[in-house]
Amino acid sequence: MGTARILFAGAAAISTLVSAAFAEDNLTGTITKINRLSNTVAIRQTQSGTVGEGGDGLVREFKAKDTGMLEDVHAGDRVNYSTAEDNGASMITKLEKANP
Repeated sequence: MGTARILFAGAAAISTLVSAAFAEDNLTGTITKINRLSNTVAIRQTQSGTVGEGGDGLVREFKAKDTGMLEDVHAGDRVNYSTAEDNGASMITKLEKANP
């Protein structure tokens, strides 16, 4: 009975870690660079709150989940996007222009 409890607790811990690794973030930002050859996009994340509101946000580069995601966006576009971690690399899973 004790072994079953340990196995169950271990399985629950592993499933929590796996779900956290594939959790998506819903973010807003501005595209700073697109490389359609390497299927990557750099996005400056919009700062939240009032502290540093006018300052520069963090710019991160992401690999697009599929090549079609980058067709309708250009550098300077404000976008809503979601990311997920895949084998330690950040990947864009959703990318759409934000309403003006």
